[in-house]
Amino acid sequence: MLSCEIFLKMGERSDSSMQQTIVIKIGSSSLTSDEGGLNRNKIAFFASELSKLHHKGYQVLLVTSGAVAAGFREMGYISRPKLLHEKQASASVGQALLMQAYHEAFASHSVGVAQILLTRSDFSNRQRIHNASMTIEELLKHRVIPIINENDTVVVDELKFGDNDMLSALVANLVRARQLAILTDVDGLYTDNPRSNPDAKRLGRVDEIGEEIYRIAGGSGSSVGTGGMRSKIEAARIATRGGVPVFIGRVAEEGDLRAAIEGDGKGTYFVTSEHNLPMKKQWLGFHSSPQGRITVDAGAEHALAVGGRSLLPAGVVAVTGDFHPGDVVEVVNVDNQTIGRGVVNYANWQLQAVAGLSTEEVQKRIEVNRIEVIHRDEWITLSVHKQM
Repeated sequence: MLSCEIFLKMGERSDSSMQQTIVIKIGSSSLTSDEGGLNRNKIAFFASELSKLHHKGYQVLLVTSGAVAAGFREMGYISRPKLLHEKQASASVGQALLMQAYHEAFASHSVGVAQILLTRSDFSNRQRIHNASMTIEELLKHRVIPIINENDTVVVDELKFGDNDMLSALVANLVRARQLAILTDVDGLYTDNPRSNPDAKRLGRVDEIGEEIYRIAGGSGSSVGTGGMRSKIEAARIATRGGVPVFIGRVAEEGDLRAAIEGDGKGTYFVTSEHNLPMKKQWLGFHSSPQGRITVDAGAEHALAVGGRSLLPAGVVAVTGDFHPGDVVEVVNVDNQTIGRGVVNYANWQLQAVAGLSTEEVQKRIEVNRIEVIHRDEWITLSVHKQM
């Protein structure tokens, strides 16, 4: 059986101060000039706004982009590089410049900062992300602001977070933040592009992130950044699924950030009725690598996604992949839509042999440690299902 002891211990942690933890994500376009290079005035402004929240008593984490944008001019490139090794070299130069600028800006407000560099593979490795979580907790306990960025010098393009929008969502879930604020150069999500359509209306609140929200999100980004509104919506989906509400909008004037955190910001609020996910569930849903796929019928889909029940062999329609007890598998419905993921108790050949059979018939044919294909404690629902 897959061992998740570390995640269970972390998920059971009940530090009440974490309820005041907020994660702020700032993208490249908010920190640099259009031509590249750091804009010290912008950094000073954000440091001032974040320091005010810090002194107010919030536990602040900053997820920042900007290393490549800060460094490519220093490398002698005319524009943001396209080749991987050029971007990695730019990031290695720019990350030092970025942290130096942050250190100086926050020091003027008597606030200490620390650097944490992460990659997507860190979240997939249970021990590494446990270590990162403990480091973050210790920094916050000592009133130091963790400044988190992607480790651009080693990550490959296929595994990048996308201007750190997804990174901010995963960090917010990791620390079970009170709120995630993704700052951008537009004041929220509009029904159309406000730059080209003067009749576009801003959405003040989004209760559910569905296909229509993705459709209107578009996909444009700035010349110095890599993310657009669509990547921010995807980050909001992950964060809200983990029980963290999200603000996406603009912070350009003194007091804007505090207003955003307190519910009166210039942007769009994505609300959630979900509870914070323990680390075990986060790992299952967002970081694990499924080894196979199980198709289930409508009854089993409802039992898993709405009823909070385990998956039994009777609800299994089809099985693909080569998996063993303790592996993670993806579960889909008959329309091939993902329902969720879970830790399976059967090998693929065992499940193929008993798919669709009653519990009594299964017990006559094979021997398994647990009759449930996936126990509800080893399951996470990823799709949106409403109670009828």
